[in-house]
Amino acid sequence: MIKFHKITKTYPPDIVALNDVSFGIGKGEFAVLTGRSGAGKTTLFKLLLGQETPDEGQVIFDGQDIASLNISALAAVRRRIGVVFQDYKLLNNKTISENMAYVLEAIGCGQGQICEDVPEVLDLVGLAKRADSFPEELSGGEAQRAAIARAFVHRPDVILADEPTGNLDPYHTRDIIKLLLKINEMGATIILASHDKEVVNGLGKRVITLEQGRVLRDEANGKFVL
Repeated sequence: MIKFHKITKTYPPDIVALNDVSFGIGKGEFAVLTGRSGAGKTTLFKLLLGQETPDEGQVIFDGQDIASLNISALAAVRRRIGVVFQDYKLLNNKTISENMAYVLEAIGCGQGQICEDVPEVLDLVGLAKRADSFPEELSGGEAQRAAIARAFVHRPDVILADEPTGNLDPYHTRDIIKLLLKINEMGATIILASHDKEVVNGLGKRVITLEQGRVLRDEANGKFVL
């Protein structure tokens, strides 16, 4: 479904973010990207979203070369991807349900579908009673669950989770990982970027380790090894 083929990406003046990186992610897979800060994890996400273009190589999504897509085709690809950030990026002037409705409105969903989908996903993430709360009224764990709800409300094929537990304590970290596993079981492909050793080792999933812009190892049922 997703293929990074011989990707090289350099930022001025001479910072090599990725160097000849190749790997693929299958439909429905749960894969973990790990490595030290600056290893290239976030750059890979930006390339897949078309926010950056590679200097060399190709990023393929469902048979399409991301760098070759026009604006409308790239927008269509982005609608198939949900993104979860470490710092939530919720709209503070909107309630949690309004944050989610905003995503659906942006892709042209009607009010009937919005009224059906938003409560359903809020229930999935355990926030049905927080629908009318604003982000500042939530705990860190609740805010991250709300961010996951927003990322998943339009039922994307892929969820990119960029250090989603980085600001959370171990208790809330477990909740977030369980939620991502549940969404994966529902059919979504999950790519989790994390340098949390406990998270990586506890998952028992495929682990792709990046080191200085290269793939250091790629192992099924991998462990955190740096």
